[in-house]
Amino acid sequence: MAIDSAPRADAQPLAGLTVVEIGQNVAAPVAGQILADLGARVIKVEKADGDDARRWGPPFWEGSSAVFQALNRNKRSVLVDFQNAADVAALKALILEQADVVVQSMRPGLLAEKGLRAEELLQQAPRLVWCDLGAFGKGGPLSKEPGYDPLMQAAGGLMSITGEPGRPPVRTGYSVIDGSTGMWAAIAIQAALLRRERDGRGGVVDVSLYESALSWVTISVAQYMASGRLPAKNGSGTEMIVPYRAYETSDGHLIVAAGNDRLFARLAGALGHAEWASDPRFIGNPQRVEHRDAIDALIQSALTGHSSAHWEAVLNAAGVPVAPVQTLAQTVEHPQTQALGILQPVPDSNMQLMAAPMRFDGARPPIRNKAPELNADAALLDPFRNRSES
Repeated sequence: MAIDSAPRADAQPLAGLTVVEIGQNVAAPVAGQILADLGARVIKVEKADGDDARRWGPPFWEGSSAVFQALNRNKRSVLVDFQNAADVAALKALILEQADVVVQSMRPGLLAEKGLRAEELLQQAPRLVWCDLGAFGKGGPLSKEPGYDPLMQAAGGLMSITGEPGRPPVRTGYSVIDGSTGMWAAIAIQAALLRRERDGRGGVVDVSLYESALSWVTISVAQYMASGRLPAKNGSGTEMIVPYRAYETSDGHLIVAAGNDRLFARLAGALGHAEWASDPRFIGNPQRVEHRDAIDALIQSALTGHSSAHWEAVLNAAGVPVAPVQTLAQTVEHPQTQALGILQPVPDSNMQLMAAPMRFDGARPPIRNKAPELNADAALLDPFRNRSES
């Protein structure tokens, strides 16, 4: 069945809502972009020299870094000098009169110092949803400290379980803490908007990088609390399932995910060693976890000598979950990626970007425009600025 990727109003369920995004870098822009992709009018408030991420390159793409282009599509940009009282007054008036949502990630207390205090704004605009996106969260000895993704991967324990045994700490390849904090913000904001539909009131939503980092170690913390033993690094594998990792082939690496006894028996048979399934060391997952090194070595020996494509075909035929470790180029060009229509051309641009990973009745929210030039939509503040000066 062909996938409908054409713009449709019902693929933009937040159309008609206005979001003011006061933040930069990754986390707040991710939250804003999710809401923008879903149809909201997102007004990105930038400082005089713009979001720092505009300069996070090379590579640069059509005037800004590829990072900025990837995280700020479907938005508008206005410049606000927070040292200028008239600018701040204009922004405040815009929020009070037009905003449904404010998402902000400025340093703690900065906006309040400038007269943009959530509690006071909510008194004047009770339907406003205000989202504070912080570093370490509200309360506690680190609540006033700044935070960045690698700091949170370290402090939150994620680095302690990422990478190969015996090797130095490794950060995940993508800023998962920043990205997931933006996602949690978008989820919480939409929940607050749904509550507003019921009782007419907005409120304050709190998310933080540190709390998002803690959410990623939910399972590992439960394992530690249950056993008193710190989870180890397992490279491409996992603490609690074996075999469930990458193995080397003649031309690359292949992930094998035999997540239960039935799948392990299929794997053993496909590799020509059906006897593994009845070996007391490997008869159940707890036994395979205990004898991880032994079964991993046997599987590795069996896979050596043939290509990833060969073993992918063999294991797929046997019904064993398997996938080659692909480069980004291979991922972009893969027929599955192409068939989904998730990599979309950006209007009035030569760029292609990953669109929202969701569809509504078969229609994906469209990329309506590329990331805005700095202060491209200054006119949005003009009516409020003129009023504040009169």
